Amino acid sequence: MTVITRSAHPSLLWPGIKALFGHKYNEQPAQWSQIFEKRDSDKAYEKVTEITGFGLASTKGEGASVSYDSEGEGVTSTFTHVVYGLGYIVTKEELEDNLYQEVASRRSRGLAYSMKQTAEIVHANILNRAFDSNYTGGDGVELCSASHPTRSGNQSNLLTAADLSESAVEDAVKRIRQVTNARGLKIMVKPQRLIVSTDDEFNATRIFKSDLRQGTANNDINAIRVMGSIPEIVPNVFLTDMDAWFVQTDAPEGLLSMWRREVELSKDADFDTENAKAKATMRFAAGWGEFRSIFGSAGA
Repeated sequence: MTVITRSAHPSLLWPGIKALFGHKYNEQPAQWSQIFEKRDSDKAYEKVTEITGFGLASTKGEGASVSYDSEGEGVTSTFTHVVYGLGYIVTKEELEDNLYQEVASRRSRGLAYSMKQTAEIVHANILNRAFDSNYTGGDGVELCSASHPTRSGNQSNLLTAADLSESAVEDAVKRIRQVTNARGLKIMVKPQRLIVSTDDEFNATRIFKSDLRQGTANNDINAIRVMGSIPEIVPNVFLTDMDAWFVQTDAPEGLLSMWRREVELSKDADFDTENAKAKATMRFAAGWGEFRSIFGSAGA
């Protein structure tokens, strides 16, 4: 257990410091909330369950019986809450002798920022691990897979492993238009946003915002822009694979963030040592229910 003593900041015990740095920067704006739907929770865990619906109708001969079908449960995704916490301990002497109280006052804000960053990384890791079979969802496969099991056979939300380009985006949109439900019936799922790393942000902007086709001498219109195929670009600084990219759709119950407890800051003092303690905790679970909400490419 690390305790902040006077030796941690010896310069702060003497007057004459003109300025302090390294303890305050502009914060990254919240990013996970742009792609995850936040839900409140009052249980130890939450479940999201798929209803499979009915299949196609069959022909009925004269005098013959109608064919009957049954619906049932498909995939069930479980969101088990995890507690994340961080704190610090400061000796009473350090607090007494520290001549620059702004350091002490900023510690709580720094602790809060560490919690924000933790939440960002936990949520981003859902996409960072989207192609990793060690991290599976309710159907037993990774988020972006060619073999999501359904009642009509395996379905795929895995895009061709290709770097972000105009043709790759067009292929993704075509794939999304052919999406079917668990019984193999066509459903209308629309792309909502392109999620990219910051390395691909400039390339994505050229592809989506150019009036004409990007990277070609042909005087063709930019069909992606004209048709509004994907309305929004969302760069995420917490993505670790710089050439992976994702198309998020409007399929419900997709990327979900279940919160059992928001960030709580608390302080206390130890009777014997007189050390001051501060801590922050939060409890939530991030994951996905509907795999059709995300189509992903691992890049080339």
